[in-house]
Amino acid sequence: MYLHLSSLVGSATRFLFFTGKGGVGKTSLACSTAVALADLGKRVLLVSTDPASNLDEVLGVQLSNQPRPLPGVHNLFALNIDPAQAAHAYREKIVGPMRGILPEAALRSMEEQLSGACTMEIAAFDEFARLLGDPSITKEYDHVVFDTAPTGHTLRLLTLPKAWTGYFQTNTSGTSCLGPLAGLEQQRAVYEGALNALANAEQTTLVLVSRAQVPPLREAERTFKELSQLGVINQRLVLTGLFKTSEPGDPVADALEVRELKAIAQFKDFLTQLPVYSVPLHANNLLGLDALRAIVSESTLENPSQSQENSLVTPEFLSIESLIESLISTGRGVIMTMGKGGVGKTTVAAALAMELARRGHPVHLSTTDPAAHVGETLGAAVDGLTISRIDPAKETEAYVAQVMEAQGANLDSDGRALLEEDLRSPCTEEIAVFKAFARTVAQAEGSFVILDTAPTGHTLLLLDATEAYHRELGRQARESIPEEVSKLLPRLRDPNYTRVLLVTLPEATPVHEAAALQSDLRRAGIEPFGWVVNQSFYCLHTENPLLKRRAKNEIPYLLEVSQKLASRAYLLRWLGEEPTGPTALGYLLHHPPNAKP
Repeated sequence: MYLHLSSLVGSATRFLFFTGKGGVGKTSLACSTAVALADLGKRVLLVSTDPASNLDEVLGVQLSNQPRPLPGVHNLFALNIDPAQAAHAYREKIVGPMRGILPEAALRSMEEQLSGACTMEIAAFDEFARLLGDPSITKEYDHVVFDTAPTGHTLRLLTLPKAWTGYFQTNTSGTSCLGPLAGLEQQRAVYEGALNALANAEQTTLVLVSRAQVPPLREAERTFKELSQLGVINQRLVLTGLFKTSEPGDPVADALEVRELKAIAQFKDFLTQLPVYSVPLHANNLLGLDALRAIVSESTLENPSQSQENSLVTPEFLSIESLIESLISTGRGVIMTMGKGGVGKTTVAAALAMELARRGHPVHLSTTDPAAHVGETLGAAVDGLTISRIDPAKETEAYVAQVMEAQGANLDSDGRALLEEDLRSPCTEEIAVFKAFARTVAQAEGSFVILDTAPTGHTLLLLDATEAYHRELGRQARESIPEEVSKLLPRLRDPNYTRVLLVTLPEATPVHEAAALQSDLRRAGIEPFGWVVNQSFYCLHTENPLLKRRAKNEIPYLLEVSQKLASRAYLLRWLGEEPTGPTALGYLLHHPPNAKP
């Protein structure tokens, strides 16, 4: 029924993009494909465009923004596009030639302008676009494999070549939010080259990655349609972690297989529209070269022995009831779910929102994730619970209208035209979304606001850029900063106002990414309230050999969270039904982890 992954490797175009909802295995697939191509004698560059890249952990090497050869794989090189490093290099590229020519005051003014809200995004995008749109940059490689951020951020990335190309074509003032356009003429050709490469089916393959589950398949279908409209027509789909029990009768194994078959049946029409490949479920974390090679070859890895210490220690977690009681004790405030994509942030946010509303508290559930579906997760209206989504298009339209009304009335026709031109910059969307985020957080002054955030990297960019967004709002709107914006960081840092829940899976990459996120939050003065480990098999009784090994392999990560990382740790079990709708969400919170699936 499904194609073998080796056939995808054998027909690889020069550029390959791997994208999909977080946690579906994009990085593992991108790495395994890159390794397989290199093993065939091809010279390969592997690139991560994810702000929260975990290439280092999967490959077992420390990477930077420069290509580095991979030990153990001849002809394979890898790099991370680091947004902060890219922004620093971008600023220096613009300002550096002016040192010693312009006065210090002018240089400081340039640096201030280039620390605006969109500089980090455009700098990282500039690095990506050069790899895709400037043939001289990658001429020494046969293939360039992109491991992208989760879908919502990737769609933003892939639409930017068209957005910036259009902006250059319609801009008549010679200026932009990034300064004089004269300094960006070189980028114009690169962005047009990137746009052409994306639409060239002989050059570029877009690989959608999904689990056989409803949320990631829904996301893959949406991405397929949106990318098709952008002209990206050479798309493939890989279903990862497929499970089929060889001996029916085990409740957990049977439930897992049935759950996957139901999801596949629900999306059968979509699955007939493009080639579909499959990767079976593995018991182990797919880290290191042996594991990556096993993905393409579909060989079975030996189960690494657990330490005697781990086998004798039982992970201990607090009850979900105690979490709920702690959250409602203040009677109001923001509850934010954060973590790597695909760990269940939306599920946890929806379940908590439903429970707080059921207990009589007014609750507003919202999301900053462009790929989230909180409405579908809830499945039905709940008394006392309102739902919204920070829609980038709507927020941008409203923000532009507000600025034009406030500033345009005092301008002549030429001035209004220049202001409209500035606001057509793709950066304006980021400003509008940030303002909406601050406005949503402010609603928690008198009720509960539960925020399902975007995957880790994009969320951190949002928080890190707070001061830059302040400046950009002042530059575009030329008015005092709104109170909800000026109070945003103090509110996020106030433990009586904001409780951050780090959501993870009992696996290496999600746990370690959440640990890195916790460190970043602490540097920003935000202390996480607790950790929620989701979708655990450890607490389920199963005799299926593969699932037993998978459950045993959770133990080191459960211990790491409960004993080393979390001040408060909570455990949620894997469910035999998709965790959507009031019944399943209620079951998730009100049944002990060791209940039947």
